[in-house]
Order: sequence, then structure tokens, then C-alpha cells
Amino acid sequence: MKEIIKHKFSYLLFFLLLASCFASAYGQERTITLNLSKVPLNTALKEVERQTSMSVVYNTNDVDINRIVSIKVTKESLNNVMNQLFRGVNVSFSIVDNHIVLSAKSNKEDQQKKTPIMASGTVTDSKGEPLIGVSILVKGTSNGTITDMDGNFKIQAAKGDVLEVSYIGYASQTITLANAQPLKISMGEDTKVLDEVVVTALGIKREQKALSYNVQQVKGDELTTIKDANFMNSLAGKVAGVQINSSAAGAGGAVRVIMRGTKSLVKDDNALYVIDGVPMFNVNSGAESGGTMTTPPGTNSVADINPEDIESMSLLTGPSAAALYGSSAANGVVLITTKKGVTGKVKVTYSNSTTFSTPTFLPKFQNTYGNTSGDSQSWGKKLETPTSYDPADFFNTGVNEINSFTFTTGTENNQTYASAATTNSTGILPNNSYNRYNFSIRNTAKFWRNKLTLDVGAQYIIQNNKNMVGNGEYYNPLPSLYLFPRGENFEEIQMYERYDEARNIMVQYWPDNIFGTSLNMQNPYWIMNRMNNTSNKRRYIFNTSLKWDITSWINIIGRVKVDNQDMDVYRKLYASTNATFTEGSSKGFYRHEKQNNRNIYADAIANISKNFLEDKLSLNVNLGTSLNDTRTDVLYYSGGLKTLPNFFHIGNIAIPSSKRGETAWHEQVQSVFASAEVGWNHSIYLTVTGRNDWDSRLARTSKTSFFYPSVGLSAVISEMVKMPEFISYVKVRGSWAEVGSAPERFLTLKQYSYDDQRDTYVYPSSHYNTDLKPENTKSWEVGLNTKFLKNKINLDFTWYRSNTYNQTFYVEASASSGYKNNLIQTGNIQNEGIEMALGYSDTYNKDWRFSTNFTYTMNKNKIKRLANGALNPDTGEPIKMDYLSKGTLGAGGGPTIRLSEGGTMGDLYTNQRLRQSPNGYIWVESDEVALETTEYKKIGTILPKFHLGWTGSIGWKDLNLTFAFTGRFGGLVVSDTQAYLDKYGVSEESAKARDRNDGKGIPVNSGYVSARNYYDQISNAIGTYYTYSATNIRLSELSLSYNLPKQWFNNRVGMTVGFTGKNLWMIYCKAPFDPENTASTSNTFYQGVDYFMQPNTRNLGFNVKLSF
Repeated sequence: MKEIIKHKFSYLLFFLLLASCFASAYGQERTITLNLSKVPLNTALKEVERQTSMSVVYNTNDVDINRIVSIKVTKESLNNVMNQLFRGVNVSFSIVDNHIVLSAKSNKEDQQKKTPIMASGTVTDSKGEPLIGVSILVKGTSNGTITDMDGNFKIQAAKGDVLEVSYIGYASQTITLANAQPLKISMGEDTKVLDEVVVTALGIKREQKALSYNVQQVKGDELTTIKDANFMNSLAGKVAGVQINSSAAGAGGAVRVIMRGTKSLVKDDNALYVIDGVPMFNVNSGAESGGTMTTPPGTNSVADINPEDIESMSLLTGPSAAALYGSSAANGVVLITTKKGVTGKVKVTYSNSTTFSTPTFLPKFQNTYGNTSGDSQSWGKKLETPTSYDPADFFNTGVNEINSFTFTTGTENNQTYASAATTNSTGILPNNSYNRYNFSIRNTAKFWRNKLTLDVGAQYIIQNNKNMVGNGEYYNPLPSLYLFPRGENFEEIQMYERYDEARNIMVQYWPDNIFGTSLNMQNPYWIMNRMNNTSNKRRYIFNTSLKWDITSWINIIGRVKVDNQDMDVYRKLYASTNATFTEGSSKGFYRHEKQNNRNIYADAIANISKNFLEDKLSLNVNLGTSLNDTRTDVLYYSGGLKTLPNFFHIGNIAIPSSKRGETAWHEQVQSVFASAEVGWNHSIYLTVTGRNDWDSRLARTSKTSFFYPSVGLSAVISEMVKMPEFISYVKVRGSWAEVGSAPERFLTLKQYSYDDQRDTYVYPSSHYNTDLKPENTKSWEVGLNTKFLKNKINLDFTWYRSNTYNQTFYVEASASSGYKNNLIQTGNIQNEGIEMALGYSDTYNKDWRFSTNFTYTMNKNKIKRLANGALNPDTGEPIKMDYLSKGTLGAGGGPTIRLSEGGTMGDLYTNQRLRQSPNGYIWVESDEVALETTEYKKIGTILPKFHLGWTGSIGWKDLNLTFAFTGRFGGLVVSDTQAYLDKYGVSEESAKARDRNDGKGIPVNSGYVSARNYYDQISNAIGTYYTYSATNIRLSELSLSYNLPKQWFNNRVGMTVGFTGKNLWMIYCKAPFDPENTASTSNTFYQGVDYFMQPNTRNLGFNVKLSF
């Protein structure tokens, strides 16, 4: 029955899509109802635009929009309304397509004396992209037109006439016609913000000047200039207050997005993703928690989005901005607005981005010392001839190719957008790949006298990846590659499998007695070719919304989204793979996991927007309710192969070693919410929001309903008092909010867990708690937004503080309770910081363009309180908690993260060092050093002090150069890789140590110890000797593009070509690996550690874009 309902629902959505696509754009006489008394003309024109769905175009030199008018009409025609508004005024109007063009009335006699010509040309933006719908008007007449889909126009005029060129969001221009030569007009953006509208929470649009919190916008073309398989990587360093770390898994890997610091002891702190106002369930398809023996990583749901479908993004970094999302908003929101169809003729675009990747920032190796017979470590004699072995030769040149087609067309009442894209990547490691195929269609239609708007969309995504490698020992070729003994012949193992006559199969070639088996090492080529991990995903998304404009100031909108993901994950390990991975079977290993994720979201919102008191008082109210329902089912079966080697089938799994399991959960959040904004005289705005959530994760608790409020105030000072001429705009703002984050599921009831190793259900170790509450974040922020020199310079500043309460702790339970731990909630984590952006943009002589932007982000994290002093629910006595351990980074001997009151969420401690005498000298015995255990000592934190970003664009005519520099300052990282390279004698430093001091070894005190003994010891105290500053500065992006003249293609095709580079130049970095790569995108504390992590890449490539 469920399947029938599911299919019928799919058919219904498909029917709505077809109905919308074919909705008739039949002509209707537009009628208007107005009842306005003594209001500015601009207010009346806005009402005309609202009721007719047309835009009014004019030059402010010809039309006095502040002129006071009064009008009262009921279902009157557009012509009559316009005649009444401009009766007795020297202004005429004309209808051009979907535009009402206003102009000053002309002197017909003078016009007749001029020589008539046909004026034509093309209008583009500063980057050479054609602008659609630009108004072209002969000054002083009602003669006008608009540009088509390619930015082209033609208009009958005369020599000496002046063309007025205007477009919303761009600075208007005037051009005097000297002859009939085609014109090439480049329009620069108008940076005025008084009427700029931005998308905020739930997709609600607000005037920029009314916002009391920091919202940063990113345009879609900033994500497609230099494309990445996961578009979120393109934001690094471009937005203040946002920290982005790329997964070490390579192309298509997940990404970690943290806004305003880490807040939770048990959650991952990643931001919430919202598409067209609807939250998205972000699923990881692989292991993302990090660790030394982790299974292969994967990707996540946000990486499935085609960047060509993105119109713009709004980043809501603070809880005040995201408060309307309630229990999901504590970590900030990435708000994505996708493209719609546009009115006009059919336009097709094709784009290709091809990049080539090579590993960068590899460790420094030695090739002058070999190994001794029977020893897999390279501490032997110096080689007569340096070996030619170089681990870098193992890596391939990765290729990432993205092809995208988009299609758009539409009439006044019906617009369609469709796209198809392919992303195909081969990694720098052999037999590693990522492939994604995106298909989408969206249709927007108006009907029933333009009062109903139906927006229907569908997406289908196929995504598969193979042999993703992050870090650790398991399924990773790098340990055996890097540590390969330098006296041996690496070419010998490149033929990684040999025929075994006795078994009649190919088996791994890796002589243990020569190459060793520590760190679970195997032949690196075998790992990548015969230990295959693949993931296949099929995802379909249906969304629809219906908006009813009840009156000109009231509308209701309902939205539904269905997001289904089906994944099959396979692990196929061939015969002769290390028995650690095959459950002891010599014939191989097979695992098949099926994962199904189902998410349904629905909401209904009533919107009220009206002005009173002659447009001085404005009121915007939003009332709504929503439901978010999510289900996940995971089923797996695995085990060593029983009978036939390398036959990967469930029927061939040995029953005694088989493992099977099933996990399923279903959670739901029901909500009501409201927002009210009151504005006075277009300068002061007060905003209040409230949301109440009923979250199923709080089922069986004493209170399942929680309320999340916010309040904000903004004041546009430049509208209230006269400012000096060089100051264009000044706004001050402040806000306070309270948001939450529900606890992990299953903590409120007794939950047995299945142990597949023992094939039994295990009694829970932690006592459930029926008094749990959401993690609660209270925050405030104040800010300043300014513009100078006619909006050429902008400066934005935000100071914030947040405190997150109700942290979840596991404390020791009494033996008589039958549990090991009790759950309690207490604690307080504080984040305080500054977000600042400084920008400049200008155009010179119409040919030269320059824009630049600097960002500064500083966040100070502090643990105000742990569980120290809270009451133990078993004994009722105060808990003593001097510190809370969150584990060791990397291998044993690595630094430990210890949390203590007054410290940070990333404090590193170590308790090992070379043994010392009482007077501080290193203890040397028999010419050898040894380690000793000490009291734990703080050595620093993994958290940065601040981030800097600098982006810029320089343009000349059709040529454009863009660049981006990023910098992270402060914090520590740790390299287990470097420790093992030293221990095995394969690092460059280990060779230099043997070469120095006439081969005597490492100087210690007044003598020497052997390099092998020294590195063998300190490599077991990684936290003390292998931590490095994480400060780094790099040229992260560089691109050069050129728009080819359309005349080359008979004005039928627009073509842009470009060259791109990413991660080109590491200007400063003391760490032996890239500190911005992460082994975990979901574990707050497993950051800044390199345990044979896949190296970052340098990318060079080219782009081609065609538009028809």
C-alpha cells in the first residue's frame, strides 16, 4: 500500500508539472483597483507593478516619483489608470512587452527634422554576460524597447537622439547617437542598497536596510567561475564568519561548514542547508568521523547540487538570522536560491569546465639511505647510487570535467527552466573516481487573473564513487607507499598480483619478510585495485508551491518537497587480501549495504505587507506552520567468502563469519512560527520572530514543545540625518535570539544495540533520560553597514556573542543501577567574535572595471562551564569534573583533547617527552634516549585565532581577471605521517640527521645519539614533537576569461573562454601538510590531524561557455 501511495504521489506531482508547463498564457485585460490618498507617485507605481506583474521603467530626470498623488479606481484598465496618474504632467507612457515605459513628452517638430536611423547594439554586464530585459528609451519620447535573451536590441531613432539605458540593479546610462554603427554597452552594478531585497529564512524576502542581523550574499556565477565537484568548496575565504574545510577524500568529498565557532560537545556543528526556503536533509554516504582505522569516506547530499542551477546564496551566520528555523538553526544556515525560467525566446547555454589535478604539499622524502636485509625500515647504509624511487610517481594526474546544459524560455505568465549536467572525476590515486549526473526541470505559471502562481520542479540525480581515500591505515595505500624500504625495487611490486598455480587465481604480491605488515600494510596497487569500495546513489526530488495573491497586500503560499535517496554500497575484497579485512577468509570478502532516506517537508505561510500613513509606516507579517518528516533504513550483510574465490554474492558468504544488521529510525518536527516587521519612515525597523517546535526526538520527556524567539532593531542613519557628501549610506543594527538543537535520537528510551561481532543484542550502557531538553543557544549581535564615495566603498562590521547551554554529558553511574553511564545536561560554551568585510567597486572610462573585497573573521571560543558541580542523578551529590577528555588525535602518543572550564573546545595536552634529569638535561644512557610519562601539559589549541580573505576582479573591455587569497592564523595541527616517516628512516630530515656531524647522529646535551634511536623514541611522543603551527596563506583561486566578439558568430552565439587555477601557491605554511584539509567533516574534535591523509591538489584548467 505504501508503494502505491508513493507512486500515486509521484504521478500527481508529475501531472502538476505538466499542467504548469502547458498553462495557457492567454491574454487577459489587466484591471487595477486602487484607493490611495496623498501618497508618493512611487507608491502608486509599485501597486500597479504588483497588480499587473509588469515593471515600470523610467528615468528619474524625467519622472518625479516623489510627486504626491491621489487615485481611487475599481477594476479600471491599465491605460485609464496611467492617464489619471499623469494627467496634466509632461510624461507619456507606452507598453513594451512586459514593461510600462515612462518618458518625458517630446517636441515633435524638432524630432521630424532629424535624420532617421536604426539604432542597434548589445548590452552586457561588467563580466560580459548579456542582460535580458534592459530598457532602451529614446529620451523625450515614448519610443522604447528592451533587450532580448542575448542582450540585443533594435530601435528606430534619429541622429543626435539620446538613448536612455536602464536596468534594475545597474547604473543607468545615456548615449548620444552619432551614426547607425552597432553599440556595445557595458552596465556596471548600482550598489545602492535602499531598495535592495535579499532572501532570508524560509525564503522570505526582506529589504536589506530592514535586516537587524548579518546576511551575506553570494551570486551563482561566483560558484561557477572556478568549478568544484562540491560547490561549497568555492566559498572558502569569500564570506566572513564561515570556516570551510575540504574533505581529504578528494573530488566530490564532503565539506565541513562551521559558522561562528564550535558550540556542541556531541554534535558536528555543521550548518543547515536550505533550498528555496525548504530545509534539506544532509546525508553522509561514507565514514566521516575520522580515526586511524576508519572505513572509506564518501560524499554528502549538498554535493549533489548542480552549481549551474544556483541563482544566489545567502549565508545566515548568526542565530538571529536563522531563528525561524528553530531547533535546526543553532549552527547557521546556507540558503540556496535556484534558477527559474525567464520571459523571452528560447535560450540555451552550454558550459564545460575541465581541470587537471596534481598532488601538492607531499611530505619530503629521502632516497640516499636504504634498508638492511630483513628490515623493512630504511636505516641501512648509504646507497652508492640514490634510488630513483619517488612516492609521487604513484599518483596520477586527476581530471575533473563538468559539462552543463541549461534551457530557459517563457511568456509573461509561464516560464520554464531545465538543465542537465555531468560531473566526471578521476582522482590522483589509481582507480579512484567520482561521477554525478544531474537532471532538473522547473516551471512557473500564473493563472486565474494572475492571482495564482504555481511553481513545480523535479530533479533526478545519479551519483557514484569508487575507492575514496581519506586517511588512516585501512583501505589506504599511503602507509605502504610512503614507508616502502628504500633499498628495495619498487618496480617489482608494480605488478601487484601474480598467478598462483595451486589456487588457479591471481594473488597479491607483497613479500611480508621484505616489506613488513605493520600498520596493516599491503601492496598499494592491490589496495586501490583489489580492495574495491563503491557507492551508487539514486536521488529524486519533487517540489511544488502554490501562491495565492488574495489582495495586493495579502498572499498565502503552500509548499511541499519530497526528497528520496537510495544508496547501494559495496565492498569487494579479493582473495589474498590481509585477513584482518576478510574475517579470516582466504577467498575474499563481500559486503552489501542498502540505505534508503526519505524526507517530506510541507509548510503553509500567510504573508501580509502593507504601508500606512502616507507610506511612512510599513508592516510585514508572516504566519506559518510546517512539518518535516524524515526516515532512514539501513540494511547490510557481509562476511568472508566461503567456496568460490572472488565470487561476490551473498550466497557465497561463509555463515559462521557473516555479519548482518538493520538500523531504522523515523523522526518528525512539527512547527508553528511567526514574524513581524514594523518600519517607520523607511529608516527604522523593528523585527520580532517566534517559533514553537514539537520534536519527536524529545518524545517521552516531560516537555516536548519548545519556543524560540528573536528580536532585532535596525536604523538607517543616513535616512534620518544629513550626512557628509562622501558618506552614502549608514545603518546600525542589533538583535537577540534564542535557538535550539534537539539531542541525539533514542536517548529518551531504553535502547538495546545489536553487536554483529557476537551476534547478540547488548544491554544499553547509558541510562536513558526522560528529562532531556534541546541544546539551547542564546546570542546577540550588533553591527554597522556603511557605504562611501557614491557607494564605491562598503564597510560591514558585526560583533557577536553566543552561549550554548544544556550540553550532554555522560557521567559514571552507580554499579547497582545496571548502567555504566548516566546522561545529564548542563554546561555553557561561549563563542564571541567579529565579522568584517571591506569592499571597493568602480568602473573607469567604461572600459576598465575593478572590484575587491577583504574579509576578516575572528572567533574566540571559551568553555564557561562543564558538568563540575552538577548533581549526579544516582547519588544526588555534586559531580567533580576537572576536565573532559575527547580522545587522542591520530595514533598512540598523539596529543589528547582535554576540555576544562576556562579553556577552549580544541585544547591539546600531552604527557610524554624525552626523559630528563632533575636539572633539565635529556637523560642519555648507553648512548640512547628514552621517553618518560609526565603530568599532562597544555601545548595549544586546534582552533584558529582568525581568518583573512582577499578577492578581486580586474576587467578591461571583454577581458576579466579574478583572484582570491585566503589565510588562516593561529592554532596547531599534528602530523602522525611525519612521525612515521622519521621512525622508518624515509623522511628527508632523517637523512640529513645522518649526514650531519660526520655521521655521529643527533646532538643531545654535549654528546650524540644515533638518529634511529632518537626518531624511534620521539615518534612515540607525537603530541610533543610533531605539532606545528596551522598558520597558512595561499593564492587559492586565479582565473582569466575573455568574451569573444559576437560578430565572429554572426551575432547568434555568445562565447566565453577562460583559464583557471586553484590552490596555486602556498605562500606561507610551516606544517608538513595542508592544514585546511580535514580527515573528518562530522567530528568536531578530530581536526588538524594528518594520519597518512590524502594530499591536497593543485588544479589547472579551462572553461568554455556558449549561449544561443
